Amino acid sequence: MGRYAPTPSGPLHLGSLLAATASYVDARAHGGAWLLRIDDLDAARTVAGASEDIIATLRRFGFEWDGDILYQSQRHGAHAKAIASLLATGRAFRCACTRREQSGGPEGHEGPIYPGTCRRGMPAGRRARSTRLCVADVSVACPDAIQGRYTQRLARDVGDFVLGRVEGHAAYQLATVVDDAWQGVTHVVRGADLLSSAPRQMYLAEMLDLAAPVYAHIPVLVDDQGRKLSKSTGALGLADDALGPQLVRCLSLLGQRPLATLACRTPAAILRWAIDHWSREAVPRLDALIVPQG
Repeated sequence: MGRYAPTPSGPLHLGSLLAATASYVDARAHGGAWLLRIDDLDAARTVAGASEDIIATLRRFGFEWDGDILYQSQRHGAHAKAIASLLATGRAFRCACTRREQSGGPEGHEGPIYPGTCRRGMPAGRRARSTRLCVADVSVACPDAIQGRYTQRLARDVGDFVLGRVEGHAAYQLATVVDDAWQGVTHVVRGADLLSSAPRQMYLAEMLDLAAPVYAHIPVLVDDQGRKLSKSTGALGLADDALGPQLVRCLSLLGQRPLATLACRTPAAILRWAIDHWSREAVPRLDALIVPQG
């Protein structure tokens, strides 16, 4: 079972369509279901009307999901329960540190590596700001189905990472692991910018006694300056009058060698062709592909 989980921070662009196409076609080619989840936990990043626009765009491009759409903001209770269980078993701890207090140390994949200040208890008089996972000094290997084996030494590379804010929502890593397991997701196909999250998610799943999915990370699309295509970098939106050509372009970027004549067919027909001819092995084993904008 696969899934696509966009953040409703704006309309979909070519990079979003690439991820949706890879996830959908991979799931269907292996006879699996495909779920749509809206990752709307972070209210600060959520744009009004973006969820509806994303859903409508996916429908126009011929994507058909199984079951109801899950909105991650409706899962606060499950996320809180998972954090509480980790605290109860001593696998997590409350942390009073601010971002400023952590700056200046060694840099990890997503900023300064946490030095363990509150691991054995918060300093007197401080209030808890977040909950962190106690990370053991172990190496976690992700046998990625596209990028190959990816290994991370958690304590050295990321440290005790945040599970959630005490007065806010769960962090991405915790919410993703809990919701993927609850939905029965067995295969996650997503952008290579999230490859560094896979070992943490595998480790966290083990701490929660949950099954981790199989991961496959596709190249992300970047502009000629090396910036990932996104709303913030001015990525062009998807054109409603060129659905077929855009889908075919995505399949080409994924190494699937679609027939040129496919661009004139309906999105549904293009996706059927892609499902019949899908090859994970053909997907470029790269972390990024340059797609000039303009």
